[in-house]
Amino acid sequence: MKTAALIVAAGRGTRAGPGAPKQWRPLAGRRVADWTVAAFAAHPAIDLILAVTHPDDAAEAATLGVETVDGGATRADSVRAGLEALEGRGITHVLIHDVARAGITATIISDVLAMLKTSPGAAPALPVTDALWRGTDGTVSGTEDRSALYRAQTPQGFHFDAILAAHRAHPGNAADDVEVARAAGLDVTIVPGNETNLKITAPEDFARMEKSLRGAMDIRLGNGFDVHAFDDGGDHVTLCGVQIPHTRGLKGHSDADVGMHAVTDAIYGALAMGDIGRHFPPSDMQWKGADSAIFLDHAVKLAAEHGFSISNIDCTLICERPKIGPHAAAMTNRMAEIMGLEAARISIKATTSEKLGFTGREEGIAALATATLVKA
Repeated sequence: MKTAALIVAAGRGTRAGPGAPKQWRPLAGRRVADWTVAAFAAHPAIDLILAVTHPDDAAEAATLGVETVDGGATRADSVRAGLEALEGRGITHVLIHDVARAGITATIISDVLAMLKTSPGAAPALPVTDALWRGTDGTVSGTEDRSALYRAQTPQGFHFDAILAAHRAHPGNAADDVEVARAAGLDVTIVPGNETNLKITAPEDFARMEKSLRGAMDIRLGNGFDVHAFDDGGDHVTLCGVQIPHTRGLKGHSDADVGMHAVTDAIYGALAMGDIGRHFPPSDMQWKGADSAIFLDHAVKLAAEHGFSISNIDCTLICERPKIGPHAAAMTNRMAEIMGLEAARISIKATTSEKLGFTGREEGIAALATATLVKA
C-alpha cells in the first residue's frame, strides 16, 4: 500500500462566524489546519499528504509544510482536484479528510486503513443515539427510526483508482465521498468514529475542540548543551552533520559534532532519559570517532517508540569561527534527513560571544538546542 492523505481545506466556513476561514484560525496554540496535518504526518502508514486549499489562501497554505493544490467551487470539485493531482504517483489508497476535523485520532486512521485491505471503501461514523423528530411549523409532527442511522465522519478511505473514477463519473453535489463511491457501486464499510473527531462548524465548536485537544496532548520540551575544544590538528570541523573547512578540528571521543550532540541531548531531555553519555558511554571504545548521526538516530527512534513525534528543533552554535551562515542550509538538510523531519521544522543558527569567554578566545565551540516532542 502507498497511502495518501487528501485534506480538504478550500472552504470558506461562513457558519463559523466572522473572521478568517476556520481552517486558519487559532486553536489550542496552533491553527486548525496545523492540528489536522500533524495528525496525519505523525501516522506511520501515511506516505504523502496533499492539502487542497483556496487560491486566496496561498500565503497561509505555504506555511503548512505539505504539498498543496488549488481547490474548486464546491467540496466535490476540490476533492477531484486533489485526486487528479495524485494520479500517476503510485498511490494505491487515499484517505479524504475534512480539515475542520482537527481532533482526528491515530486509531481512526488505522481502523480505516485496516478495513481497506478487504473493502473498497471505509469510513468512520457514530450511531445516532438521540430521538429523531419530524417538525412542522415548530411543532413535533412525527418521529423517525434511528436504529440504522449514523453520523458520518472523515477520513473516508478508498482504493485510489476506484474513487478517482467515481468522482470523474459523478454529476456533483454529493454530501460526501461515500455518496460518490456508492453512486459508482462501491461498498463502504463503517468503522467506529470518535466524539473527539467532531467537525468545527459553529463558533462554539472551537471551544469544544480546544478542550479536547489540550486534554489529549502530551507536549515535552527538552534542552541540550554541549562544548568541544579545538585541537591543534585537523583541517575541518563537523557541525550538524556537515564538514566545514577550518584551521583546526574539534576534540571529542566521537566526531565531536557539538551541534548534533546538543540536539540529541535535547531529545533525550524531553524524554527524561538522560544524555548521550548514558546511552553511548565514552568509556566504550566502539564509539571512538563514531559518526554522531548514530546518536541522533537513536534519540529520534526512542522518541517514536514512546509515542512522541518531534515537532521542531532549534539549535544555536556559539563560536567566532568558522562562519556558520554559509553552511546553515546544508546543516538543516542533513539534520532533516537523519531525523526524518521536514527542513522547515529545524532551525540552525549561530552567534558569537563578542570575544568573551572560551568561545570568544576561539578555544572551542558551544551549542545550545531545544526540542519539542508531542504525543497525541
